[in-house]
Order: sequence, then structure tokens, then C-alpha cells
Amino acid sequence: MKTGLFFGSFNPVHIGHLAIANYMVEFTDLQQVWFVISAQNPLKKKAGLLEDYHRLALVREAIDGDNRFRACDVEFKMPKPSYTIDTLTYLREQYPDREFAIIMGSDGLATFNKWKNYKEIIKTTARYIYPRPGFELLNNEENCIFARAPLLEISSTFVRESIKKKKDVRYFLHDKVYKYLTEMHFYEK
Repeated sequence: MKTGLFFGSFNPVHIGHLAIANYMVEFTDLQQVWFVISAQNPLKKKAGLLEDYHRLALVREAIDGDNRFRACDVEFKMPKPSYTIDTLTYLREQYPDREFAIIMGSDGLATFNKWKNYKEIIKTTARYIYPRPGFELLNNEENCIFARAPLLEISSTFVRESIKKKKDVRYFLHDKVYKYLTEMHFYEK
């Protein structure tokens, strides 16, 4: 089964993430998308990051009942910071019947050469690239499938900052995610 790995901190997961995942299973040859919740991205700071189990719970709430999607906590059990090449190796050993691909935004292509063993990833793993504001899809990257998904200018940073400013963000989040964040008073300070 062809499975897209959508890596991210999902701090929090929002409708943009869900729309991209939905696009990938409906408009590409990917049959399933796994939301791989990153414990610690080596290229990002950990400040303001919700605990792993909360971010996992939020993703599970967002995709509940949709068998096209799966929340994946594999990186919680791996050494930190987590590296995509190591996650791919582990998942391929555990699920030899699956063909894994990476789902990433066009903004990630600019720093892809900083990823651990990036040349090996390019050689062994297709990358499904969706557009991000300000980052053009050039179609000249090796082993990339460029998905002309709708451009969504929403980010987890926007959601967190809006909550801190006491703005109503309910329509940027899945209902269950909004309820969870509100009940837990996350990002309010």
C-alpha cells in the first residue's frame, strides 16, 4: 500500500493539515496518509511545543473515524532529535508491505539539503510536494511529485498566536481539536 508520511510537530493540527492530507489521498496515488508527529524537529526550537501525548491526542481527534489517515507516534520512541532517514528505515523494517513516500511543503525544499542523509532519501523515497506561500513549485527536483493542491495560508504559529490574543479560531481547527484546546487552555499564555 502506498503510504504518505506527513511529518510535523502538529502544534496544533489545523484544517490546513487535514486539507493537504485529504488532497493527497484523493488526488494522487497515495492510498493512506500517516501523520508522523515529530517529537523534536532538529531544525526547529522546542519552545512552546505541547507535550508529545497532547499533540498525538489532537491528531487522533482530528482524524477519528477516517481510515485513510493514521496518527503515528513512532518518533516518540526514537532517539532525539528525530531524523527522517532513521524513521524511514524503522518503518520500512516494521511494514515491508508498504511503499512509503514523504509529504512536504515546497518551503521544505530550500532546506532539504540540511536533512541527515538527504541524498539517500532522494534516491529511495518519493517526495510529494504541496505549494506553500512564497515558495514556487519548480518541477526540477529529483524524485518529487508536485501536487497542485489548493494554496492554504494557515499555520500552527498563526493559530497559537491568535489564541494567545484571545481570537476565535474555531473555524481553523477541527471541532474536536478546538474543544480539546479550549478545555485545556492551551496557547492562552
